[in-house]
Formats: sequence, structure tokens, C-alpha cells
Amino acid sequence: MKTILLREIKSNMKMFLVWSLVVGGLGLACILLFQSMKGDMQQMADAFSKMGAFSDAFGMSTLSIATIKGFFATEVGTVHGLGGGMFAAILAIGILSKEEERHTGEFLFSLPVSRKNVIGAKGLAVLVMLTGFTVICGILYALGFLLQGEELPVSEFFTFMGLQFLMNVEIAGVCFGISALSGKNRMGLGIGIALIFYIFDLVGRVVPALKDYLFMGSYSYANASEIMSGKSVSPAGIAVAAVVTVICTVFAFFRYDRRDLAS
Repeated sequence: MKTILLREIKSNMKMFLVWSLVVGGLGLACILLFQSMKGDMQQMADAFSKMGAFSDAFGMSTLSIATIKGFFATEVGTVHGLGGGMFAAILAIGILSKEEERHTGEFLFSLPVSRKNVIGAKGLAVLVMLTGFTVICGILYALGFLLQGEELPVSEFFTFMGLQFLMNVEIAGVCFGISALSGKNRMGLGIGIALIFYIFDLVGRVVPALKDYLFMGSYSYANASEIMSGKSVSPAGIAVAAVVTVICTVFAFFRYDRRDLAS
């Protein structure tokens, strides 16, 4: 199991580093732009806060983008949320199916290791890389605050990064379950799932009839503007995330262990 875990991490290392550094680097660049834009930001903040549904959707009615916390929530929150969700989806949706697509399963499953151990090692590899992604991005964002001479809102920052990690795990769990169904890498489907979750949350914050159902989406409990403004996290959203992740992971074990794999 350890060998398979290390093999998966090694084979996905390039993608892991690219996504971590690109998403984290974009977030760092956004933070570094704050000081140069700070002088003109107040008028923009006043205008954006009065744009009704648009302001609600992006959290600009909750926090002022003229402050570092508001700017971080609006800009970095969007970059990290979308980037992290897509990375989690792409990583998880092909990690099982690629063995059939590349015909490497013929060798892998001839080894003295059970399918359950293979699935467990691959699932753990996804979890390790999502953890690494969160840590790298968090370090780069914290570095941005340091370089700007701004005080890092420690409690809100770590809450945001922790809930974003949970959100990524939920999206990865859904895609992990799908990966157990198919013998082909459905990367497009994975990206679509992440975007659907994001759009559902975006639209749900604008359409009153959907606000009561936001907890069903993975982005509901990881909203940067709510976290940075000190609002309480939705326990229903976290509970749904835990249930969905467990169900999809158990399904992946059950389904992949019993299906006939293509040669």
C-alpha cells in the first residue's frame, strides 16, 4: 500500500506543483496589488457595495474591498475557491479510471495486493496532495500579508483555509466515486462538477428562493466573505459535506472492488 501511495504522489507531482504554485501565486499577486490600488479603492468599494445582487454574490455588501480583509475575501477567495475545486476534481476523477485507460491495471492487479488496498492508497494520495496544496497556498497568502506590512487575521485566515480544504475533499470525494464507475478519465466532467457547485452557490446568494438550500453545495460553508467578516459557519453545510464525502468514498470502494476491469 505504501508503494502505491508513493507511486501516485510521484506520478501526480508535476500537476500538484503546477496547480499549487499557479493558484497560490495568483493569490499572492492579488494581495501584492492591494497597496498600489488602495488609494482608489474606497470609491470603488462604495460603488460595488450598492450593486445589489452582484454585491451579494461576491460578498462586497458584507466586506469593503478597501480593506485588506475585504480585498482578500473578494479576490483571493474567488481564485482559491475555483482553483482548489478544479484541482481536487481533476486529481480525483482520474485516479482510479486511469488504470484501465492506460492498461496499467493488468500489472497492478496482478500484484499480491487487494483492490481495497489499491483504492485506499489512491484515496490517501488524493488527501495528501490536497493537504499539500492547501499548505503551499496558505504560506504564499501569508507571505503576501507579510510583504505588504498588513496584519494577518489569524483566526479568520486559518478558518478559511481549513474550510476550503474540507470543500476540496468533498469535491474530490464526489469525483473519486465517479472514477470508480468509468474506465476513462472524465476530466471534463470533474471540472464541470466543481463549476456547478460554484455557480450554484453564486446563484443561490442572489436568488432568494435558493438561499435556504445553499447548504447542499460545497461552497456554502467555505465562503470567504462570510468567514472574513466573522459570521458563523453553516453546520448544516459541513454535515452535508461529511455525509457526501463518506458515501462517495464508500461507494468507490464497493463499486471498484466488484466491477470487471477492462484489459
